[in-house]
Formats: sequence, C-alpha cells, structure tokens
Amino acid sequence: MAVDQGGRARRRLSTEERREQLLAVGTRLFSESPYDEVWIEQVAEIAGVSRGLLYHYFPAKRDFFAAVVERESERMLRMTAPVPGVPVREQLAAGLDAYLEYVEAHAHGYRAFHRADAAGDQAVRRVYRRALAAQERQILAALAADPEFGHVLENRPDTRLAVRGWLAFTTAVCLEWLRGAQLGRDQVRDLCARALLGLLAPSTR
Repeated sequence: MAVDQGGRARRRLSTEERREQLLAVGTRLFSESPYDEVWIEQVAEIAGVSRGLLYHYFPAKRDFFAAVVERESERMLRMTAPVPGVPVREQLAAGLDAYLEYVEAHAHGYRAFHRADAAGDQAVRRVYRRALAAQERQILAALAADPEFGHVLENRPDTRLAVRGWLAFTTAVCLEWLRGAQLGRDQVRDLCARALLGLLAPSTR
C-alpha cells in the first residue's frame, strides 16, 4: 500500500488496472478536444502519475490514442455482437438499443473513437479504419446467415457499400443526438433501423 500526502493509504494499482485508468482519462480528454490539443502531461497529471510512467505503458502519444480507439471499438463490438439463430430484424432493434445505450453511457469514448479519423497521424487512422471494418464484417456476417436477407445479398454487389454508408449515417445521427438533438432513444433507434432496412430492400428496377 502507498500513502498519499494526507496520510491515507492508497492501494497500488496492478499493471492492467493502471493501464485501464490511463485509457479512461485519455478517452475523456480526446472526446473533449482535438488530437493535437491533448497533451500527455495532462493525462499523467489527472491520473496522478509521472509522465515517465505513462510512457512506460505507451511509448508515444499516437500509441496512447490508438489504444483508446481500440478499447472503444472492442467495447462496441462486444455490446452489438449478433446472436446466432435470431432473425436480423429482431437483432437490429436489440443491437441498436445496446449501441445507443453505450453511446449515452460512454459519450466521451464514443466521441473519441470517431475523432480518430480526423487525426493527422496515419497510424492512428489505420487503427480507426480497422475498427470500422470489424463492425462492417460483423453486420455482413449476420446478414449473410439470415434466412430473409442471406440469399438476397448473394446477388447484391452493393451490399458492402450500403452497410459502410449506413455505419457513417448512424455515426452522424448519434453524434448529433449527443449534441442535444430533440429525439428520444427510441426515435433514434427507429430512424437508424429504417435506414438500414431501406438500403437492403430489393431494388424495384
């Protein structure tokens, strides 16, 4: 146990706990400010550690930001993972509910995740794009396994592009929602669900 300046005992954090603490601080700072305006010194000061210790966990600022992006991506993928055997139409509503719950509860992390593409560092942008690609693959796999959509999508070369566009649409809607758009969670869910189902509807041509 360590002792702080007030004489109170503090539990020493494990390596994983310290890393998670630093990432949580970074998530908040990166969600509030552009990449170039966040300083490693800020993170260390808020976390109550030395700058040297932070660099022990993350050798450079871009490594730190990339880890923040990966953390948020993994969390979103876990929350929206498809359930085998359940029709896509049912999963869509449940998945969007979970997704929007995450967006509300982790608004800082959500903003930080979607700020990554605007970062000038190409390595950071690659991490972000890999994360989006994982979301895309997860959706496409669920659609392909669905009795209603699977056989239709086999003849739709535009499906991947449609899903990619829908992810961008959903992101834009959620970011506006966090800025105070006058819509309830159910309204946002229904809007996003209708958008995807409309994109996947068979062409009338």
